[in-house]
Parts: sequence; C-alpha cells; structure tokens
Amino acid sequence: MRLDAITLEHFRNYAHQSVTFDSSVNVIVGENAQGKTNLLEAAVYLSCAKSPRARTEKEMISFDADAARLTGSVFSRGRDFTVEIELSRGKRRKMSVNQVPCKRAGDLSGVLNTVYFCPDDLLLIRDGAAARRRFMDLSLSQLRPRYDAALSEYNRLYDHKTRILRDSEEKPSLLSMWEDFSLRMARIGAQIIRYRASFARRLAGAAQSVQSDFTRGTENLTLTYTTVSTVEDPAASEREIYEAVSERQRQLRSAEIESSLCLVGAHKDDLQIAINGADARSYASQGQTRTAALSLKLAEREIFLAETGETPVLLLDDVLSELDSARQEFVLNRIGGGQTLVSCCEAASVERMTGGRVLYMDKGRVNEACTSI
Repeated sequence: MRLDAITLEHFRNYAHQSVTFDSSVNVIVGENAQGKTNLLEAAVYLSCAKSPRARTEKEMISFDADAARLTGSVFSRGRDFTVEIELSRGKRRKMSVNQVPCKRAGDLSGVLNTVYFCPDDLLLIRDGAAARRRFMDLSLSQLRPRYDAALSEYNRLYDHKTRILRDSEEKPSLLSMWEDFSLRMARIGAQIIRYRASFARRLAGAAQSVQSDFTRGTENLTLTYTTVSTVEDPAASEREIYEAVSERQRQLRSAEIESSLCLVGAHKDDLQIAINGADARSYASQGQTRTAALSLKLAEREIFLAETGETPVLLLDDVLSELDSARQEFVLNRIGGGQTLVSCCEAASVERMTGGRVLYMDKGRVNEACTSI
C-alpha cells in the first residue's frame, strides 16, 4: 500500500500544491509553520475522513477560500485508486473513490490506511482517557467501516441527550425523552464496546511484544480495556452488554439529571496501561511513557498489516526530534517494509535511513528539486 501523489487546493496553508512520493521513505524538511504537518494531516484525512488535529472541517479550509479539495493517488490491493474529498463552508463534504461517490467515511478505509504519530502521542500514556479513546477510534474507523458508522451515530445521540439534560431545568418535559435516547445509546454503545474490546486484546499482545523488544525484555507492558462498570465481559454478546449498560443508566438516572451530564456509556471508556504491574500514568518515568507510546503506535501498524495483508502508510510528524538516540534508532529499525512520510526540521535527523527522497518545504510550497537519501 502506498500514497503515490497528493494534490491540495485551498487546504490549510496550501493554495495549490501537488506532491509525488517515493514508495519507501519520504523526508519532508522545513522550518516550523511551513506546512509539513498539514501535508501529513491531509494524508490521514484521505484514509478515514478524520483529522488528528481539527475539531471541525472548516478549520482545514484556507481562510480566503470557500472550499478545499484533497486528491490522492493510491496503490493498494494491486490496483490504482483516486480518492477525492471536497470540503465546503456550510455544505456537506463530498467524497469519492475513482469518481464513485462515497456515502460513508468508512468507504475510504478499504483503499488507504495510515498510522499517524506526532509529538502529542508521546503523551498518550499520561493524557486523559479521551486521548486513548481517540487513538482507538482512529484505528478502528479504518479497520472496521461499520465501527465508524456506529461511532458517528453514538456521538449524534450523545449530543442530543446532553442537550436534553442541559435544557431540562427550564423545560422538564424534555425528560420524557431521557429513556429513549439512553436505550438507543446503550444499543449502539454495545457495538462500540465489543469492537474496542477486540481491538484492545490484539493491541495488548502486539504492544507487549514491541515493548519487550524495545527494552530487551526488561519491561512488561500490559493493557486493560475498561468500560461501563456493570459490563463484566466486554466481549460478551451485544444483547448482554446492552442490558448491562441499560442497568447502569437506570442506576444513575437521577445523577445524570442533577448534573446535566451523560454519566454512562462508551464515551467514558479507557485503556489502562501498566509497566511491570505498576500504573504507567501514575508511576512510569518520562522515558518509560515515551517507550510505551511508541510501542502502541508500532503495534497499531502491525495490526493493520495482519488484518489487511498490506503495510499502512506510516506518518511520523516531527516525532524523531522528541526522542533520544536509542529510541530514534529503534523506530528507524522498525519502519521497513512499507511507505513512510517523515517530517522534520533538518534532514540530518533521518540520515540513518537509506533510500527514498527528501522534499524541502517553504511557506506551503514543496521544492520539486528533491534529493535521494
């Protein structure tokens, strides 16, 4: 699997830019705020129609434009594909693969898969639960198109229920809808919980192996998926999970009304991470947390390979500069076998790589006079 070329029109700081990539390593060099991260963000968006940075689609449209267009030339499953996404202010986005309209973002995942790693991900272990949920969501949305659809529906129901709770003080009659929205959230949430539980099990095995290699067997990394307290087995049937979540919703109905918050559901899930039996968030050193975060990301890549038979495109966004030499060496030794896009401020950061290209970026423009490495 590879991303052969990308064309951006009015996307972030790009007026119009086309870039071609090598099938192995591509080093994108430039000072800060020149557009390196924007280029990698575009690659992620073409794979799942989700941004690792933006909260809304309009954030990705240039300030002086009403619409943005992203086009990617992709080779996967032995075929060539053209993926196009158009973002417009005040209109729904349009997506297509080989000029055939896509109804769901999940349709893109069968064409292009990416694993994105940025400096913020080095805080994945110590960040709040939302960061680890987002990590699972971005992965699963590419691996399982049905998961992406379920997550979108769940988020819609969550927003509605939150408004009901928030406005019920002035309009008590709104609480008549509490049960309906709660049960619908429990039904969709049961699907999400099962998907996440399965992914977490696979991630735990792969990450433990990577962490062991990374530390020469001195550290044992364990992951535990946590969800609604009444769900005893997150791998149980959807019906069993639904009933367990519904029970907890009934228990906390009064608390939800009093706090005007949705207190029960998949939106509270987390991954508990331990190193040698100790909670990593509380007790791990900075070096250990960075190593564990690297292990999670590299494990994610291995899961994609095992699942699809193709290595996803690895996107390293200025992350090497945040690592010491030993961790840099480990990452560089693990990225073979697939296409990688690496952004950095100096090409010397990746001088140990062999093969590929260096692209120089300045003010949203890529110098086509690329050099080989």
